[in-house]
Amino acid sequence: MVAELNTNDIYNIILHAYELIAQNKDYLTNLDAAIGDADHGINMERGFNLAVNRLKSINIENSDIGSILTTVANAMLETVGGAAGPLYGMFFMNMATASSGKRSVDLKTLVVMFEQGLKGIQDIGGGTQPGEKTMVDTLYPFIEELKKLSANNNDINVAFDEALKAAEKGMLATVNMVAKKGRASYLGERSVGHQDPGATSMYLVLKAFYDIIQAKAKERR
Repeated sequence: MVAELNTNDIYNIILHAYELIAQNKDYLTNLDAAIGDADHGINMERGFNLAVNRLKSINIENSDIGSILTTVANAMLETVGGAAGPLYGMFFMNMATASSGKRSVDLKTLVVMFEQGLKGIQDIGGGTQPGEKTMVDTLYPFIEELKKLSANNNDINVAFDEALKAAEKGMLATVNMVAKKGRASYLGERSVGHQDPGATSMYLVLKAFYDIIQAKAKERR
């Protein structure tokens, strides 16, 4: 059982997110080539690379979760081009605000953090809703499942296992959607048949959480 994530866990999650993004850089860029600017993987890798380099230069033991996520947010805002920079920047910035001063967070706090992260995306993205072929299609069902499971459960490992399945289903569903936001929306019906790159990168970020939580759970057994 995993009852909480601490500062070091969040640090490791960001490191792993960078690994996953870097490993899938070409894949993300190819997805973006079909309906966008063909640079999503390149931009996301650049943003996480800067975030990781900055985090490696600070004392994690003396940091709180909010400050770690603020570092990530600023790196995204500074280096990630297109719409993704502000969207991911506000996602991480709002998560940082929700965890400011905290050295550890439980499942219910994580739900609030992700809800606030979603709000950041929606605020800057013109109220983006599920079904519009964006990263929200991955994040929204993830949060809904996380919220449902947190009502009668405090095991982060169990909750994230189910929530990631919902996130993957949401990501895959973007293939059959007509894009309503961003550059992809200019294609109209021609955007159908292509998986959204933002939904895919968001899935990788959420999977980074899941993988580190799984590893922590195995250590406890």
